[in-house]
Amino acid sequence: MHLRDGIQTHPSVAQRYRHLVELGEIASDPAQLAVAAALDRLIGEIAGKRLAAKSSALGWLFGKNRAAEPVRGLYIHGGVGRGKTMLMDMYFDLVPVRRKRRIHFNAFMADAQDRIQKHRQARKNGTVKEDDPIPPVARELAREAWVLCFDEFSVTDIADAMILSRLFSVLFAEGVVLVATSNVAPDDLYRDGLNRKLFLPFVDLLKRYTDVLALDAGKDYRLDRFNHLPVYMTPGGPDTDRKMDDAWDAVSHGFTEQAAEVVVKGRHVPVPRAAGASARFTFADLCEKPLAARDYLAIAAQYDTVFIDHVPVLSEAHRNEAKRLILLIDTLYDRQIRLVMSADAPPGELYQGKRGTEAFEFQRTASRLMEMQSKDWLDAWTARHSSKSSRPEG
Repeated sequence: MHLRDGIQTHPSVAQRYRHLVELGEIASDPAQLAVAAALDRLIGEIAGKRLAAKSSALGWLFGKNRAAEPVRGLYIHGGVGRGKTMLMDMYFDLVPVRRKRRIHFNAFMADAQDRIQKHRQARKNGTVKEDDPIPPVARELAREAWVLCFDEFSVTDIADAMILSRLFSVLFAEGVVLVATSNVAPDDLYRDGLNRKLFLPFVDLLKRYTDVLALDAGKDYRLDRFNHLPVYMTPGGPDTDRKMDDAWDAVSHGFTEQAAEVVVKGRHVPVPRAAGASARFTFADLCEKPLAARDYLAIAAQYDTVFIDHVPVLSEAHRNEAKRLILLIDTLYDRQIRLVMSADAPPGELYQGKRGTEAFEFQRTASRLMEMQSKDWLDAWTARHSSKSSRPEG
């Protein structure tokens, strides 16, 4: 333990973890401790690699063989609420590297696709020579980050799936060290995806350059914190806002909250607040903007819990907003997403219009909102996610 600016710090992931246990902030978990130990081993290997690669003559004389050895990264998979993000927080803070980058996997791939498109345009304009954009883009990404950390590694986009093997072949050849967290084992990535056979070389590559660790068959600590809290809160006001914040704190505990985005056909749909597999929006974010079914489907594909703040009572003057809310709730219901919502009225009173199809359709929406806050619905959601946590590898 060290002192930095008068604050106690801990030089290893395991020591930080045990300190949180001593403070009573978390319960000791053998599976989490095993992952902490693996992360500490990786930090040691990276520190050794840095030392061996120093440019002094003595450093090269004694360290050149070690410097040439690739550092194997880590792929950590397990169910929601198992502490993967908490451990990644500790690792990323402690790994002694300046060129390190931590990013949600989907955001990384959106960045890579944008760079690929820019290279193609530059090639068309004659300002670059390489026809294939993937190698130069990968080299550029490798120069920016030697240690690359992915939160929520999940492949759903066919365009991403088709380039991953080639992109990461260059990244790993450039010495990039990957640490990733995911809800699924490598062999389950892009399962049932279109043209999956073309994706499988990437799975082999991933297992060649990372050690795979399962953080499974344990307790979902976030569910414990969340289960006693309401999921539909009304009427609007400071007290309801506080309850929404309490529920958000429960599901986001152990995760780094950040702004994110969902990519839909090249468009970027902002996610104002994201933490792990949970996302938080306002009604205005989702229903006052020109979003459509594919946008809501993309959100449901990326997040298992969605918060919506400040849903107002809607009149016939807000038919477009009502239509979007109907479509949004239908999507979340059909995809069995856990919904936490604050509103100015109970479900049956949210739409005041008497004419048009919205009045009829909103009756179904109100019914679904009632069902989505029922014990049976929430128990079924918990059972589905608990079964994911205990799923065996492969």
